[in-house]
Amino acid sequence: MKKYPPLGILAMQGDIQEHQKILWDLGIETIWVKKPEDLKKVEGLFLPGGESSTMLRLLSFTGLDIAINERCQKKDFPMFATCAGTILLARDVIPDQRSLSLLDIKIQRNAYGRQVESFEVPLQIDGLDELFTGIFIRAPKIIELYGEIEILSTYRESPVFIRQDKIWGLTFHPEISQDTRIHKKFLEYWD
Repeated sequence: MKKYPPLGILAMQGDIQEHQKILWDLGIETIWVKKPEDLKKVEGLFLPGGESSTMLRLLSFTGLDIAINERCQKKDFPMFATCAGTILLARDVIPDQRSLSLLDIKIQRNAYGRQVESFEVPLQIDGLDELFTGIFIRAPKIIELYGEIEILSTYRESPVFIRQDKIWGLTFHPEISQDTRIHKKFLEYWD
């Protein structure tokens, strides 16, 4: 079995354990990233779904917002963001909210409605042979792309899975689907 480097999971709030379980099932060592020193120990970072405004406050309080931006300047640090994690990375957020501005997109928070309006839908994802069940919970919607963004999946003509350099942004939650295929594709950076 291939040995992968340790990967980090942003451990401010949200679906931390769900990402960790999938990565453990794939044989990946994970480190919970709670402070800048933790970021130095990992070769990639998962930014989970959760509450983006809460995560932003904690990122600012710990200094991780600056550390993540500095680590990403070389464009060789893979990041995998789901739902709120994608909001954290977006250049523009509606309603207006500060962000890390690492993904050249405009995103609208809670675009599909409240928690009770959550839904699942089969998605065609570039690089996967069979459909993937996209789970959308208070999901954001990518409403504009700037620059060179690769669209890997859409729902109702809106991008729901994008890639810019080595940053992946998903508006759904693959970490709670029990399907490891997208996480496995992300590991190809270290193959």
